[in-house]
Amino acid sequence: MKLGLQIPIFTWPGGARVLGKKLADIVRTADEVGYASIWVMDHHFQIEMVGHAEMDMLEAYTTLGFIAAHTSKAKLGTMVTGVTYRHPGILAKQVTTLDVLSGGRAYLGIGAAWFEREHVGLGVPFPPIKERFERLEEALEIAKQMWSDDNGPYDGKHYRLAETLNSPQVLSKPHPPILIGGAGEKKTLRLVARYGDACNIFAPSPSFVAQKLAVLRRHCADLGRDYDDIEKTIIRPMNLGDGAGNVVQDLGAYAEIGVTHCLGHLVGVENIATMEVVARDVMPQVAKM
Repeated sequence: MKLGLQIPIFTWPGGARVLGKKLADIVRTADEVGYASIWVMDHHFQIEMVGHAEMDMLEAYTTLGFIAAHTSKAKLGTMVTGVTYRHPGILAKQVTTLDVLSGGRAYLGIGAAWFEREHVGLGVPFPPIKERFERLEEALEIAKQMWSDDNGPYDGKHYRLAETLNSPQVLSKPHPPILIGGAGEKKTLRLVARYGDACNIFAPSPSFVAQKLAVLRRHCADLGRDYDDIEKTIIRPMNLGDGAGNVVQDLGAYAEIGVTHCLGHLVGVENIATMEVVARDVMPQVAKM
């Protein structure tokens, strides 16, 4: 199993004046100690599951560019971009730019979007869920076309592109891995089976994730997709206050059901020593799973 670092909180001591320096220190350390990936949420207001809306929140792709400049090895992505936030052609260009400037380290993390408050607050259209899923599938098709040799038109129900020119092209081959976030059994996991290189499932328990992976396996069989080609990722808090041994045991339970990459929200990440403990007491054990 690999460990990724998910950073959902930017409200740290010292406020905005020191935020850039603190973030640089965090991601540089994460890269040095061996985190396989670094992720930020693609939100504009803080989400209610984490804190109140007025807490500090950074725009995702500007932040990923900043992180790319302070790292050299870790993969980089959003956890995850709502399809409603950006036109798919522009999103593909943003991920391409991140991939090129980071030396081929980008993921495209994407989902159907859900946070209505920030849409309404910032004037972003928030269509019904059926339409959001239609837009998500078209966005996946557009990204794949832009990352291919086909620079012709795309004519969908919601998006129409006269040309899908994308220069320079991505460094990742055949393209940046497409990670689709969500656990919906009828739509989301079927889109993973059809278009995704990775899934991401919120992980309240191993049994919950195992159930979702079983559904994904059935969709893969229906569509003729090799289930083993899809990276299975989870997102969950990681609290060393529970003891490093308990963290390792917890991750082991997910590894046993086939999870290959845990994107952990490390509690206390602003204290650099916390990541050093992960590197010493958790990563060596997790690497054997």
